Amino acid sequence: MSRFTLPRDVYFGENSLESLKTLKGKKAVVVVGGGSMKKFGFLSKVESYLKEAGMEVKLLEGIQPDPSVESVMEGAKIMRDFQPDWIVAMGGGSPIDAAKAMWIFYEYPDFTFEQAVVPFGLPELRQKAKFVAISSTSGTGTEVTAFSVITDYKAKIKYPLADFNITPDIAIIDPALAQTMPPKLVSYTGMDAITHGIEAYVATARSHFSDPLAIKAIVMIKEYLVRSFNGDEEARSEMHIAQCLAGMAFSNALLGIVHSMAHKTGAVFHIPHGCANAIYLPYVIQFNRKTSEARFADIARALGLPGNTNGILTDSLIAMIRDLNNTMNIPLTLKDYGITEKDFNENLDLISKNALTDACTGSNPRPIDFDQMKKVFQCTFTGEDVTF
Repeated sequence: MSRFTLPRDVYFGENSLESLKTLKGKKAVVVVGGGSMKKFGFLSKVESYLKEAGMEVKLLEGIQPDPSVESVMEGAKIMRDFQPDWIVAMGGGSPIDAAKAMWIFYEYPDFTFEQAVVPFGLPELRQKAKFVAISSTSGTGTEVTAFSVITDYKAKIKYPLADFNITPDIAIIDPALAQTMPPKLVSYTGMDAITHGIEAYVATARSHFSDPLAIKAIVMIKEYLVRSFNGDEEARSEMHIAQCLAGMAFSNALLGIVHSMAHKTGAVFHIPHGCANAIYLPYVIQFNRKTSEARFADIARALGLPGNTNGILTDSLIAMIRDLNNTMNIPLTLKDYGITEKDFNENLDLISKNALTDACTGSNPRPIDFDQMKKVFQCTFTGEDVTF
């Protein structure tokens, strides 16, 4: 038996933030990141709408990129003191992921982080609060997913928490928020989104429900990402929808080793997640083509890429991804990103071992062992093709 889970409600389109007025409750915690949501006036709108709904509102601001275990536990304590019945997370992937994790430890104070990282092993949530996610970036899809990524800086590991319990109750996809992104963030989050779509389409848990979402997202991203990068307002709005579709797909189909590798190098080399995905994706397609070439060819056909065989179509898909990276000034290798050979070699065994045990590795379409993971990583450093 399989399962397909999405938020109960998805509000999208112009002024969809106003849906917050309809919430029923007494208290809401708003979890938000740096300062852009405040700077552009969205945070005050959210506060105003929640107060209009009759709620007392507490702000939990300043969630850092790649949120830490410690910040999650601190936020959970604040929630336990305030006792909200709604958790409203707003911003990019980091504040939404952090809020999801805080939700767990708010409701279950004695639960441990070590227990939380066990895939699909969380206790039943919604005992105290429901969850609203408002995405401001067009890439993570976390507003509709069963995932949260939290960093243990002591262990130098990013852990994906995976459980349908942390799928938000409500997702708000308001295009106005996406207009505020700087070009580099557009490029990184956009490449994260296309990676979600491609990995979901070949992942072991894919289904007839996830496939159409993945393909539609990939097609839209191909059409709108570069235009969005160049500041086109319509393209920004379309990308905000596309990344959400990709999130719906991968939340149910799961992902693969592009994400395993990105998770485990993000905390070591401090590469932004979407940038890491963009670098690794072509090499992982080369690795996975031995089991999934027909699926990659399906994607290429949907995109109208050239080729009359599965092999040529897959080559065209790889070339298209590299062309997107080049167009948006994303490096093609770890070496080009600025990782030194010494730093890479000193950490190679660690990142390979950790990527192998990442939660996303189990749903990769082609099994991989430690030596193969090392070889794939080495190719991503040197730029050599993955041919094994």
